[in-house]
Amino acid sequence: MPAEQPAAAKTDTLPKVQSTNATSNAEVTDRCSSTSDVAVQKQLRSPYTDLLCNPLKPKIISFHNVSAAAYRIKESVMRTPCTLSHISEIAGMEIYFKKEYLQYTGSFKERGVSYTLLMLPEDKRRRGVITASARNHALALSYQGSKMDIPVTVVMPSNSPIMIVQQCKVYGAQVVIRGDNLSEAKDYAMALVSQRNLTYINGHDHPDIIAGHGTVGLEIVEQVDDVDAIIVPIGGGGLIAGTVVAVKAMRPEITVIGVEPERCPCFTEALKAGRPVYTDISTSLADGLAVPSVGVNAFATSAKLVDKVVKVSEEMIAIAILRLVEMEKAIVEGAGAAGLAAILAGLLPELKGKRVVVPLCGGNIDTTVLGRCLERGLAVDGRLVKFSVTVSDRPGGISDLTRFVSDIGVSMKDIIHERAWLKRDVFSVQVKVVAETRDREHAVLLEKLLRERYEQVTFNMAAD
Repeated sequence: MPAEQPAAAKTDTLPKVQSTNATSNAEVTDRCSSTSDVAVQKQLRSPYTDLLCNPLKPKIISFHNVSAAAYRIKESVMRTPCTLSHISEIAGMEIYFKKEYLQYTGSFKERGVSYTLLMLPEDKRRRGVITASARNHALALSYQGSKMDIPVTVVMPSNSPIMIVQQCKVYGAQVVIRGDNLSEAKDYAMALVSQRNLTYINGHDHPDIIAGHGTVGLEIVEQVDDVDAIIVPIGGGGLIAGTVVAVKAMRPEITVIGVEPERCPCFTEALKAGRPVYTDISTSLADGLAVPSVGVNAFATSAKLVDKVVKVSEEMIAIAILRLVEMEKAIVEGAGAAGLAAILAGLLPELKGKRVVVPLCGGNIDTTVLGRCLERGLAVDGRLVKFSVTVSDRPGGISDLTRFVSDIGVSMKDIIHERAWLKRDVFSVQVKVVAETRDREHAVLLEKLLRERYEQVTFNMAAD
């Protein structure tokens, strides 16, 4: 594999390359003026154009493409289990989890990547491939490329998770850190396409990527009888596009529902506009779905086939991650847990009593983020609360509080004493406590008894 090249300073300019788009300048100008979408205009005018993801000429993926992908990747990608969930009992429906987080690199991305690399002609394999990605697509491309002896370059923005960066290097990829966000990283990657004569592989919108991802849908139909609905997370749209094509071709009566984070609703906005549009996004626990625009091929393929799209809150994503850890013993990232979050949030009441499949599409969550998600989930669940009380600072004041809390069956996780800013008499102390309760009802009881015993109580519990 080529040796890693150090990232250039931010003041460096991109390599000067000629446009890879054969469309004339006059035609580009005409087409730009015919659309009001800023994102589309920017892409059309950019000299770094991905011809396979052209907003003016989207490619529709067919069932034939998906079935061909299934045949080609059967030796290189794991056929993941799809098993009945323990969460079915609390959800009021029969839930099956398609466990894509068990893939070697921890996500479904290996499916599309494997098929795309297998479809490359020999000369392009020798020259190598490149992509811009900060997460699962980068891992999948690095790993599958190493298996096929295809040189891989990954351009990653400066805020990429260290775990992902290091693992890509372990798989033998050349990692280039460039740009403050994925858009800047992609601009640089597209420049290198021409400079080094590489093949760019879009992680969610390349036609072969979408076809490969669709094999998830094929396997679900084969593995679970009489499925009523499939709930698929949406980021760039590649997974739901491939899945809905496969499912609707084999079992058109199955309902396919998409799920997005409230902070990244690019598919919902595309449906409103009738085409992919740039969408302002915010940081999300489901960072793998935080894409500002759905793929043009993915949207063209899936828009008329998807039955429903819902948006989930950050709190419910945290709850879903917590439930999967506690009840399924599964470590799943926020993007992978989004489908379950929609169920737990009560957004899909029409599925009560039905048989439902949820792809758990990825498990690459940073350990620090996992800890925060679990704490956030416990707080939303009413099992982690914060309160402060003012007690006597004389001997026995604080011990009376700890004994009182212990007698209720509450565990105190953290405690802080504050005296300097207290406006009452100097013989009082404010005690701030983080405590763990059994459930929300237990937390409500704790608050009630604290207020009955102490005059000054501040109690914080996450809202419903």
